[in-house]
Parts: sequence; structure tokens; C-alpha cells
Amino acid sequence: MEPVNITRVSEFLLLGLSEEPELQPLIFGLFLSMYLITVFGNLLITLAVTSDSQLHTPMYFFLCNLSFVDICFTSTTIPKMLVNIQTQSKGITYEGCITQMYFFTLFAELDVYLLTVMAYDRFVAICHPLHYMVIMNPQLCGLLVLLCWIMGVLNSLLLCLMVLRLSFCTDLEIPHFFCELNQMIQLACSDTFLSNVVMYFSAVLMGGASLAGILYSYSKIVSSICAMSSSQGKYKAFSTCASHLSVVSLFYLTSLGVYLAIALVTVFLSCSSVFYTLISGSMISPTLFFLKSVVIIR
Repeated sequence: MEPVNITRVSEFLLLGLSEEPELQPLIFGLFLSMYLITVFGNLLITLAVTSDSQLHTPMYFFLCNLSFVDICFTSTTIPKMLVNIQTQSKGITYEGCITQMYFFTLFAELDVYLLTVMAYDRFVAICHPLHYMVIMNPQLCGLLVLLCWIMGVLNSLLLCLMVLRLSFCTDLEIPHFFCELNQMIQLACSDTFLSNVVMYFSAVLMGGASLAGILYSYSKIVSSICAMSSSQGKYKAFSTCASHLSVVSLFYLTSLGVYLAIALVTVFLSCSSVFYTLISGSMISPTLFFLKSVVIIR
């Protein structure tokens, strides 16, 4: 079968989670509820941090940025899925699919980078408490967030350009409820070797470097906590890091589950994707974990 040039592909089909008509209202209600919780929860966190001058610290500055990224992250996929369920349509235009893939990749990467920056922030706060405000000054905090955005934008752009050069056959069905990078590459009829190399190299380089930074920061944090003589000091130090560490574990484990599932079972892949998109972006999202930390600290 001759491949069709990508410029003539006008629409992809998102197969979603289930084709059973009786399950559609349940799926719609579940996703809509989770999405509203995510958006309004993160907006309330942002409002609380910006309106309270006592929370104008580096940790809460990064928290506000993470809240914004969480809202954008879920907004790239959930609204389109809700519209498709409501209209009983599975189609998404080629331009819409590429756009969704770009922003989904961008905000997923920003989550990783911001979690790494937060780990560094906790490292400085616990291991160098006397120099914390000097090291984590507003200029450095702004520079770190800007660097996260620059790396995310450039890397997401590179990955999308790899997809734009591919050609597709007549099979344009995506076994997801959103346009995901790996699934797009698998649909291509042209040679995908370079695209796969770039995708996995990017994942190992960016994700691996971020994970290494987080592990290094927490190795120093654990050493510093163990060296404390006061049990109350140990508890307070641990309470400021426990929520962040839980989110990091959740984020990386679910992300790993999504991509390992590709080689195992398609059904498991769908379940992992739902868990990753909803859970990491809603009630057990990074921002709500940190909200619990705020309650403990204050």
C-alpha cells in the first residue's frame, strides 16, 4: 500500500476509552468532575498564594507555576474528549492533533522540570537554611522557571517536527482519547527510525536528567535530616518534603507504566493513560499534595 503524504491527511480518529453507548454518560461525568476539580482547585491555590503576602516565598512561587501547568496539562486533552462524547464524534483534525500533541508534551515536560526545581528548592531550604533566601532570590527563581519553559518549548517543538515529516497510510485510528506522540509515530507508514531515536533519546536525556537531579537532592536531604538531633526538627523537615516526594513517585511510576504498557497490552495502556492524566492532574495532583503540606506547616 502506498503511503499517503501527511499534507493530504485531514482527520484522525480518537477511539477513546470505550465504544459502549451505556458507558458514555458515566465516562463523561467522571472526566467532567475531575476536570472541574482540577481547574477550580488549582485556581483556588493560586489565588490563596497570591493574596497572602506570607506565602510570597520561592516554594509557593514554584507552586503557583505548577498549578498553572496542571490546569493547562489537563485542558489539552479532557475538553476535546468531552466534546467528542457529547457530539458522538471521534474525529480530530490533523492540525488539532498536532497542536494537542505539542501542548500535551510541553506541559508534561514542564511538570517534570518544575518538580525538579522544587526538589532543588527543598534541598537548599533543608541543607542550607541560613543561606536559603540569599540563594533562592527572586531573580534565580524567575530564571529557573524561564529555563523550564525554554527547554520545554524547544524539546516539544523538536518532537513535533519529527512527526510533521512522517507520512501516513489509511489507518488513522488512534487507540487513545488524545493525540499522543508515540501513537502518532506508530501510525506512520514512512521510516520512523529517526523519530523513534529522537523520542527515546529526548525522554532519557530530559527525564533521566530530571530524575537524577531529584534523587541527588533527596539524597542530600535525607543525610541532612538524619544528622539532625531534634526529633521535632526532623519531623518538620520531612513534612515539607513528603508531599513532593510522593508526587514525584506517582508522576514517574505512572509515566513509566504508560510507555511500558505499549509493549504489553493495549487495554493496560488505556488504563495507565487515564490514571496518569486524571490522577496526576486532579485530586492527587502535585498542587493538592502541596496544599496538604501548607496545612501541616502552618
